[in-house]
Amino acid sequence: MTNPHNIFLVGPMGAGKTTIGRLLSKTLKLQFIDLDTEIEKRCGADIPWIFDVEGEAGFRKRESQLLNEITASTDILLATGGGAVLNEQNRALLQQRGYVVYLTASVDQLLERTAHDRNRPLLQVDDPAAVIDSLLHERDPLYREIADLVVATEQKKPQLVADEIARTIRQLNG
Repeated sequence: MTNPHNIFLVGPMGAGKTTIGRLLSKTLKLQFIDLDTEIEKRCGADIPWIFDVEGEAGFRKRESQLLNEITASTDILLATGGGAVLNEQNRALLQQRGYVVYLTASVDQLLERTAHDRNRPLLQVDDPAAVIDSLLHERDPLYREIADLVVATEQKKPQLVADEIARTIRQLNG
């Protein structure tokens, strides 16, 4: 049985994990943590810099270590990075230590939401739509494998999505 006292948001970059997570944490009175922001705070460097210096493998190692530490807490709402699910151990931790909500959106919507964000190293390419499509193809089955709830964010206001998730969680908690 998953722990409904911890909620973990998973999904691709641009799905709304941070925005919806902040709103949902207030509604459910949980501490909000954004995994990427925590990595940056602890490293004293932004994610593009970490990717440049340590490569994606170095970043993923840091991500896994911090995910293990943070998910051991209780009463948190954690917005994970889009690639956190690539590591099998990360998926197991998320599944065992909380209620996992997969936020989905179309490639077009994700592209629109991430178009001006320079803090996403994987999208600093000539064809970001192709990258998003490829990442979704690879990661969607992993998100679905661990999700307790799948919520479409397409063309929905973040507050409506947060309210929808909160209703579901409250029903679970009786």
